[in-house]
Amino acid sequence: MLKGKFSVNLEALEGLFKPKTPALIGADISSSSIKMVEIAAAGKGLYRVERYAVEPLPKDSVVDGNINNLDAVSEALKRCHKRLGGNIKNLAMALPTAAVISKKILVPAGQPEEDLELQVETEANQYIPFALDEVNLDFQVLGPAPTSPDDVEVLIAASRKEKIEDRIAAAEVAGLKAIVMDVDIFASQAAFELVQSQFPDNGKDQNIAIVDAGATMMNVNVLRNGQSIYMREQPFGGNQLTQEIQNRFGLSPEEAEAAKRAGGLPDTYESEILQPFMDMLALEVARALQFFFTSTQHNQVNHIVLSGGCAAIPGVDVAVTKRTQVNTVIANPFANMALSSRIKPKNLAQDAPSLMVACGLAMRRFDP
Repeated sequence: MLKGKFSVNLEALEGLFKPKTPALIGADISSSSIKMVEIAAAGKGLYRVERYAVEPLPKDSVVDGNINNLDAVSEALKRCHKRLGGNIKNLAMALPTAAVISKKILVPAGQPEEDLELQVETEANQYIPFALDEVNLDFQVLGPAPTSPDDVEVLIAASRKEKIEDRIAAAEVAGLKAIVMDVDIFASQAAFELVQSQFPDNGKDQNIAIVDAGATMMNVNVLRNGQSIYMREQPFGGNQLTQEIQNRFGLSPEEAEAAKRAGGLPDTYESEILQPFMDMLALEVARALQFFFTSTQHNQVNHIVLSGGCAAIPGVDVAVTKRTQVNTVIANPFANMALSSRIKPKNLAQDAPSLMVACGLAMRRFDP
């Protein structure tokens, strides 16, 4: 998660990315729905899920991560917030990974913050194909450079202003306020920190692939010791399953989506539609791992964590394990959290894989 300070043209958005935040809700706007999560402290190092809500979005309201219909998204945000309950109106939101240019750079260690900001701005000029006054720029010092003891590694992230302003506007029209803007893949990474305790030795020195299979895209982020070492995006998602249900059973998109979630489809559904889809998803994951092996010096992935809406399909972890021969688990960042009395554990367990980004955003409340 980015916790640096902006140095470029922040007048219009002052305070948006400051890490010290009041009570807030994590709000994830994906291509198919809005997910909101509220997490509270529950004692030293412990957390409690206070509330969560999921609200479907009208078709094509969000396309390729971009808000295509501001009114529809604002209305859905308003409905989702009402469904959530509570009176917190501050949101932590995320930009889609594709809308953000990120780059790791090395800079001399021990610089004053002003010098560091200046150097980041100078370096950013080399990597960002836009004028700096068209973008918002942030950075985070990751730590000592592994190859050079006198340097630190810094992550730079930049996005076109309009991408950020669209999300701020959607929140404002819904009567809400965006006070943190993250990047979805970094938010998911933050939620993964809640999951990694289930791996041997907390996943230390292991390559762990977070595979987020949503409605339209599959995002792959391979982590090693908390650092991302590989990212890839592939056009594949649950909409393909919805489309197949529509075509086979003559249903509308809404009916097909509802049937996919609630069941009640003919007996042939599982063998003729669902199983082939799971096999195709497993093949896409295997392909992504192959790309990872051929484009890095690594030749092994120790664990796969499946998130996103597709991860809620029963048995999908077994299909991926079988195809990839890699231990595969379904993401549940809430597994070690207390639950408020208003949360239904069974429902949360079902929805948990698709709430990774919203959970990571909600955790921004506890940034030091």
